[in-house]
Amino acid sequence: MKMHFCIPVSQQRSDALGGRYVLYSVYLDGFLFCRVRYSQLHDWNEQLRRVFGNCLPPFPPKYYLAMTTAMADERRNQLEQYLQNVTMDPNVLRSDVFVEFLKLAQLNTFDITPKKAYLDIFLPNEESINIEIITSDTAERVLEVASHKIGLCRELLGYFGLFLIRFGKEGKLSVVKKLADFELPYASLGSSEVEHCKVGLRKWYMDPSLDSTLMDCRAALDLLYMQAIQDIEKEWAKPTQAQRQKLEAFQKEDNQTKGTLLDMDGPQRTFNQNLELRFQYSEDSCWQWFVIYTKQAFLLSSCLKKMISEKMVKLAAKNPEMQIEVPEQSKSKKYHIQQSQQKDYSSFLSRKSKIKIAKDDCVFGNIKEEDL
Repeated sequence: MKMHFCIPVSQQRSDALGGRYVLYSVYLDGFLFCRVRYSQLHDWNEQLRRVFGNCLPPFPPKYYLAMTTAMADERRNQLEQYLQNVTMDPNVLRSDVFVEFLKLAQLNTFDITPKKAYLDIFLPNEESINIEIITSDTAERVLEVASHKIGLCRELLGYFGLFLIRFGKEGKLSVVKKLADFELPYASLGSSEVEHCKVGLRKWYMDPSLDSTLMDCRAALDLLYMQAIQDIEKEWAKPTQAQRQKLEAFQKEDNQTKGTLLDMDGPQRTFNQNLELRFQYSEDSCWQWFVIYTKQAFLLSSCLKKMISEKMVKLAAKNPEMQIEVPEQSKSKKYHIQQSQQKDYSSFLSRKSKIKIAKDDCVFGNIKEEDL
């Protein structure tokens, strides 16, 4: 599945010799990720091809004459599609060539020098742990350091992730986005577009049946329990009155295991922004559109993809002969799944210009966050 890369803007710059070049602003999940030149991306693509051959998506060709406005806009769109499509292969995502280039791009964009630093990791009980990192450490590495400090079993790392948590007025919190494994938390916090944010540690799976897998690790159990309490207190989960009473009873008994395993599904309440998430839902072979208006459209999309990947893993476990590609396969999990060689190189649909809903399509869900 594709990652939410986009290149909404580009700028012309002058080099030291007086020449002109275009600098592309690359966004990931709605936040500035890095700024790069076409030549840098071209060289990166050549390095990737030396490792992965022709399985990569097509890269936009060079122009040897001056580009018109239309040509420049076409190249920007093509580069955006390339970034989306190249991340579909989990082997590419985990490669040193992929990670090292994006690390350097982030460091250069935010003018960060690799050095020792200290980073606060926000826990679901609203306390923080302070860890020593290198400013060039990826989210995957920072997660390892934080997990080691709290005693989380290494084989359970794939069940947790790092998130950007925004702090609002009167103690209000909002989970803004999941940090990608190759993202630099130190650089993300240094972005001018990220205000009043901390890096938070939370579980990263959707299937509640997986809770039982973590019960033998005290640190994992503590995290799940703290998150269950926080989700209810912040109204990010909507338990029934009976479930709430049970959880309160478990709190008095200090019974974290039972409190964690309560089935509490519910929508998240956050603040509004002019974003929307659209997807199609099939019922009785009838496809219909579902639309959610929310500032957390990128996060919700990531959660949907995570749900799909977990469902695919379950299907593959039942039928090992199925050709299923798991987009977010963690290094700590061993899924013996035969990956499909076919890949979809179509682009994300933009909200206004590319999504067309026919008049006879039934949009059965138009939801704003105040309605949740």
